[in-house]
Amino acid sequence: MRRVVLMFAVLAAVVIPAVAQKIETQTSDRTRIVHLKTALNHLTVIEVGEPVVQVAAGSPTFKVEWRENKVFVQPTEADAATNLFIWTANQRLNYELEPADSVTNMDFAIDQAPVHLEPVKPTAATTPVPGSPSITELLLAGKPIRLLPSKQRASKPVEVWISDLYEKDGRLLVRYTVCNHGTEPYSIDTPLVYQLDGVRSPQSLYGLQNSQLGDEQAAKLKIKQETPVKVLDGQIQTVRIAPGEEAVGVVALEMASSAQPTVLRFQFPRSKQSEDGLSNGPQTQIAAFLVR
Repeated sequence: MRRVVLMFAVLAAVVIPAVAQKIETQTSDRTRIVHLKTALNHLTVIEVGEPVVQVAAGSPTFKVEWRENKVFVQPTEADAATNLFIWTANQRLNYELEPADSVTNMDFAIDQAPVHLEPVKPTAATTPVPGSPSITELLLAGKPIRLLPSKQRASKPVEVWISDLYEKDGRLLVRYTVCNHGTEPYSIDTPLVYQLDGVRSPQSLYGLQNSQLGDEQAAKLKIKQETPVKVLDGQIQTVRIAPGEEAVGVVALEMASSAQPTVLRFQFPRSKQSEDGLSNGPQTQIAAFLVR
């Protein structure tokens, strides 16, 4: 009898903490905000159903990294809280990172059911032009771009996040997302691109390759001159972005590959008129800095 009681006591000691620690499953819903509970000195893993192309956290008090379809979140301070966004090619996921709690209450992992996409039937319009990269080639050879954290990240009405790039045969293809956090629609067009020459930076540019600089890092750059880069083509989902919405764009540049880091400034021009012909009023020009 004592042996049976002892066995149940051991099982209770093992099972009860495990019940509190959670591994959850979520579905794709861009209108849903998932609350994530973390613990100091522990990782929480978010595993989505397709490769991640971009992540952004509202505060550097959480260490956030990603590999393929996995995002790793770890708090660095006890009382900090912030939000987190994860983008894939087909969806956006929203999280609220709560202050670090006890290990027994944390979310160990959040899994997402795989995203099932309908196969696209080839047509004459989608047949690739000879010499141009296929969609598969772009996905396999593309390089994801890191968004460097900023300690003094300020809220902006409009932001640009560069997600990835693809280089081949003297051409550079860059994909980006424009987010309108303001209260008014924002009209946008293909950006002007400049190569920054003679750049001096407090941090080695070699360690910043394939990164987008935050305002803090960009303000510390010392530049001798700017050289315009030839824009071959530019496409964006919509030229008029409503408040709270975002649009994905692609710009193709004529640029030779280089073994040395190159800093590019993407300057988005101010649109004078909206699509209905009425003036939007003054709009702030926005810029993004890429180290390739």
